[in-house]
Amino acid sequence: MGKFFTKASYLLRETLLGLQRGGWMNWAAVSTIMVLLFLFGISLQATWQVEGLLNQFGSQLEIAVYLDSGVTADSLRDRISSLPEVAEVTTVTKEEAWAQLSQELGIADIPGATEQLKGNPLVDEIKVKVRTSEAVPTVATQLENLPGVDQVLYITEAVQRLTELNESLQYVSVGVLGILSLTAIAVITTTIRLIVMARRREIEVMQLVGATSVWIYLPFILQGITFGLLGALIAWAMLVGTHQSLQRLSAQQPEFLQFLAVGLQFTPRQLIVLPASLFALGSLVGLLGSLAAVRKFAVRA
Repeated sequence: MGKFFTKASYLLRETLLGLQRGGWMNWAAVSTIMVLLFLFGISLQATWQVEGLLNQFGSQLEIAVYLDSGVTADSLRDRISSLPEVAEVTTVTKEEAWAQLSQELGIADIPGATEQLKGNPLVDEIKVKVRTSEAVPTVATQLENLPGVDQVLYITEAVQRLTELNESLQYVSVGVLGILSLTAIAVITTTIRLIVMARRREIEVMQLVGATSVWIYLPFILQGITFGLLGALIAWAMLVGTHQSLQRLSAQQPEFLQFLAVGLQFTPRQLIVLPASLFALGSLVGLLGSLAAVRKFAVRA
C-alpha cells in the first residue's frame, strides 16, 4: 500500500512539475480545447433542440385511417393502440363525420339529406398520432395491413423532409465532432512535445538509471488528460452561463415566443449526458494528443 502511494505521489508531483514548466503553452492547449468543447456542446444542444422540435411536430402529424364499409372504429381501436410507436388514437364514427360534413356544407336538414343519399355515404375513421416523425411511414404500413382498413393517408412529403433534416443534422454533428477532435489532438500533441523537449535532459538521466519508457512518459500523458479535463470544466461553465442567459432573454419576450424558454430547459438526462460527454471527450482528446506526442520519443528511446 505504501509503495502504491509513493508511486502515485511521484506521478502527481511530476505531472504538476510539467504543468508548471509548460507556462503559457498550457493555457494555449486548455483554451483551444475549451473553445472546441464549447462549440461541440452548443452543437449537441442545438441537435437536441431540433430533434425535440422534430419529434414534437412529428407526433402531431395524424395518420388518417379509413375503414371498410360496415367495419366500426371501436373494433380496431385497441389493436391500433397496442402498436409500439402509436402515441394517441382518436375514433370518428361515420355519424359524427357526416354531421360535421353537413355542418361545413351548410346542410340544415341532415336527416333529409341522408334519406336522399339512401343512407350515410361515409365510413368510420381512426386518427392516429405517432411518437416520432421517423415512425410515421412504418406505422402507416402496419395500419394498411390490418383487416378492415380501406385506405391510409398521411403527409408523406412532410414526414420525408423531417426525416432527411434529422439525418442531416446527425451527419453534421459527427463531422463537426471529428474536425474539432483532430484539431484539439494536434494542439495537445504540439504542446506536450514542447514540454518533453524542454525536459529532455531529465529524461536522459532517467533512462540512464534504468527507468522504463512507461514510467518516464506517463506524467506527460497525465498532463494531456489534465488539459482535456480543465478545458471541459471551463467549457461546461460557459455553456451553463450561456444557457441561463438565453433562458432569461427568451422569458422576457412576448408570450408567443416564450415557448423558447421552455425549449431551452435542460432535461434530467441532458444534465448528465452533456457534462459527461464534455469530460469524456476532453479526456480522450488529451490522452490521444499526449500519446501521439510521446510516441516519437518513446520509440527513439
